[in-house]
Amino acid sequence: MIHYHQKIFKPVSNTENGETSSETVFYYKQEGNILTAEYSGGKIISGHLIGLVDENGGIDMRYHQVNDKHELMTGICKSTPEIMANGKIRLHEVWEWTSGDQSKGHSIIEEQ
Repeated sequence: MIHYHQKIFKPVSNTENGETSSETVFYYKQEGNILTAEYSGGKIISGHLIGLVDENGGIDMRYHQVNDKHELMTGICKSTPEIMANGKIRLHEVWEWTSGDQSKGHSIIEEQ
């Protein structure tokens, strides 16, 4: 089972309607199957997520963040893990804003 506790992730790609960038850093914690993270950087002043990790390491999460326009943004995300050749985790994410324009997008983040 994949365990995310004390892992650090950074985005490597995102669709244009997303707010994360290569400047955003995610600090993951996990207890049991409950995942939490704090993140900031780039357009994001402060963000938090909470999710559930399944037996395959997939994550069903909800997030909220304050961006550089001081807007509170919220969304949902499903992440699918891939173990890279170097043993680190790459997460393929499909997300949707539940605030703002409620658009959808795709991103990839990698363990640092």
